[in-house]
Amino acid sequence: MGVCYAGGRVYSRHYRKVKLLFGLSDVALVALAFEAAYQTRYWLGARAELEKQFYLERPMLALLLGAAVLLWLAIGFWSEIYEKLDSAHPQMVLRNTFRQCLLGAMGLVLFEYLLRLDLSRLFVAILGVYSWLFLCLFRLNAGHVLGVIRREFGAPRFVMVVGEGERAAKLAEALERSEDYGIRLTGFLADGEAQKPGAGRLKREYPVYGLKDLPELLHRHVIDEILFAVESEKLPALEEVFLLCDEEGVRTRVLVDFFPHINSDVYLDRLGNAPLLTFASAPHDELRLIVKRGTDLVLAACALVLLAPVMLAIALLIRLTSPGPAIFRQERCGLNGRRFVFYKFRSMCADAEERKAEVAHLNQKTTAFKIPNDPRLTPVGGFLRKFSIDEWPQLWNVLKGDMSLVGPRPAVPEEVERYARWQRRRLRMRPGLTCLWAIEGRDTLDFDTWMKMDMLYIDNWSLALDWKIMLRTVPKVLLGKGAH
Repeated sequence: MGVCYAGGRVYSRHYRKVKLLFGLSDVALVALAFEAAYQTRYWLGARAELEKQFYLERPMLALLLGAAVLLWLAIGFWSEIYEKLDSAHPQMVLRNTFRQCLLGAMGLVLFEYLLRLDLSRLFVAILGVYSWLFLCLFRLNAGHVLGVIRREFGAPRFVMVVGEGERAAKLAEALERSEDYGIRLTGFLADGEAQKPGAGRLKREYPVYGLKDLPELLHRHVIDEILFAVESEKLPALEEVFLLCDEEGVRTRVLVDFFPHINSDVYLDRLGNAPLLTFASAPHDELRLIVKRGTDLVLAACALVLLAPVMLAIALLIRLTSPGPAIFRQERCGLNGRRFVFYKFRSMCADAEERKAEVAHLNQKTTAFKIPNDPRLTPVGGFLRKFSIDEWPQLWNVLKGDMSLVGPRPAVPEEVERYARWQRRRLRMRPGLTCLWAIEGRDTLDFDTWMKMDMLYIDNWSLALDWKIMLRTVPKVLLGKGAH
């Protein structure tokens, strides 16, 4: 895998993520091969088929394991194996992996010789064979593994290109070649009437919109990124477009050396060999976001297993105390406006949505719909809400990837339609089970404070902040403070 236009490769940050994946897989698979080789060599010695029995003390095992893993990784990076694994021909994968394992085994023999460890040569040979088998099995199926990774960690990404002519066409071609990595070109934006860039050159026809249509497009369609491929003299006139994207939280990338004056995190990225100046007003660190998603998966899965008996009892209690289903389902807006089905334990009567108009005068929020001591609550609904037990089914949303454990609370589409433009940036972070304002006052805070604290969270997001919010949420929930 490289970073050139001709190869049709993805952004360099995504490319580094794939290299990291293959490096980590090598660590795990070489360690597995090492253990399998050790057990095989020990078994052969125990069967007395060899003159000398094989046994290593734990310190020696740890030293040799560390040396083997480092050798295999160093050879992999040195020979640039990880740069072409996901697109290489199977024969090349087999050949490169054989070379890596052979050099690794030779390096381990040299390591043993220098330290005078008197290591079994048969053990090293078995390790080389096992590591080759394990690595080849994984690497030949790497396309499927990467497909799962892309699906779990943010792909696909829907992209639009601003511009027309040769520059926009070349950029569009590079985006089409990156489709396997989750990049989806959805259309072009141009001033006035314009011919379709790359007509007859691209794989398919794409719609061309005017820049004046951008605000409506952002509200009606999922747009993750906008790439600007225009002449530098035209960029100053597009400052309002950059400001709009910044306020909406849409990531922008510029194909030329122009620096708009907007408040975003700015960094240089590449699509192939084309430099792109990127403005991100929402978290964009791919590796930290992967760790965040991994944490979500582990904690949500463990919580669902531990809480399953209690959740079953709660579901039965809801069914026994009021007619209707135990689980309430509703459409909510997720990352970048994606719609998903949101789950809660039902805390209101079954026809609560139909009765919304008759209690609307009790609403105390400007945009959101929140009523203290809502008359539609079921006999156990108030208790479920007070201690946030009604939110537990959202652990399933977290497991599915619709939500995160920490992030802005997911809003209903009708609420999002009433957002001010600056408030829409909260959609650029995956919604969460808990959030910053949930530990600062929960339902006692007004709607604008909710929004400002969500922006504060997005602008200062870190893994440490997520853990701080989760840990502070626990006592708030147990005490039932601030919930209506």
